[in-house]
Amino acid sequence: MEIPEIITRNLEEILTEEELIELLRSKKKIRTYVGYETSGFVHIGTASTALKQLDFYNAGWEVVVLLADLHTFLNSKGSKEWIESMIDYWREIFKALGLKKAEYVTGSEFEYEPKYVLDLLRSTLLTTQTRARRSMDVISKEMEDPKVAQLVYPLMQSLDIGALNLDVAHGGMEQRKIHVLAREILPKLSYKKPVCVHGTLLSSIKGPGEKMSSSKPETVILVHEKPENIRKKMQNAYCVKGQEEDNFPLDVVKMIIFPVLGELTVIRPEKFGGDVRYTRVEDIVSDFVQEKLHPLDLKKAVAEATIKVFAEVRDMIDSNRDLLEPLIEKYGAELVEELSI
Repeated sequence: MEIPEIITRNLEEILTEEELIELLRSKKKIRTYVGYETSGFVHIGTASTALKQLDFYNAGWEVVVLLADLHTFLNSKGSKEWIESMIDYWREIFKALGLKKAEYVTGSEFEYEPKYVLDLLRSTLLTTQTRARRSMDVISKEMEDPKVAQLVYPLMQSLDIGALNLDVAHGGMEQRKIHVLAREILPKLSYKKPVCVHGTLLSSIKGPGEKMSSSKPETVILVHEKPENIRKKMQNAYCVKGQEEDNFPLDVVKMIIFPVLGELTVIRPEKFGGDVRYTRVEDIVSDFVQEKLHPLDLKKAVAEATIKVFAEVRDMIDSNRDLLEPLIEKYGAELVEELSI
């Protein structure tokens, strides 16, 4: 049995394919999730994982979105009250991205339950400090002396998978170590071992060595960003002629545009080849690598398609400006208004 392409596209790894095939053969309703810290702007990198969840939904799976308020608090991203005020903003954006029928859960809804707390304490007996810190490198690697909260974080994230009765845990490759930990300790706590799928991360707009961060708006495209900003940022995106790797516009084609629109139209003068409508990602990549498609033409086409993909999000925010209030509190009204529709 082959795993359907709608499930595998834009995935870098499946732990394990054999286990996923067994789930598919069982004909049961597969339950999957992805979790997010609710700490700032929702940007295009976040959207790429949400759209992968939409793939799973369209494949017939049950989709859970965990808005991880307690994890956000443990990672020192804000006061508990402010973090909770961000929940509506994140949930409504995910619905506007297409996940209207997903199940939305906050960590505080179940992570205070006595059984959860007891299982969390049991998991501390199963995990060494070194193992916990290694699994949380994505947060603690830059800290000489991480707080205990950073070590509890991966144990909670592992336990979330069991407590939510999930079959498949989804995240970027940076989540791999935590997911491997979950596969090790959950069966010892009488939960099933999850299948874990890891998606490719979007390249940085700024190029190799740079990270996207919602705390640095110049490094990201927000899902409710003004169209003129999207055009400007895409125009300045890192995109080396003929090079597929570390190519932000090409990554957006693969992970944002085609999952939603299924095509990309490039508008250009006849002397440069004329207009072309692509219906396969492979053809876009091939033309770009062979230098039949110029970076500027690609960027312009990707900018317009990205604007189209996020149209419903912009409309939703425009009709619900109060959702931006927590962001205004954190970043200031001037910046939020500069970025948002």
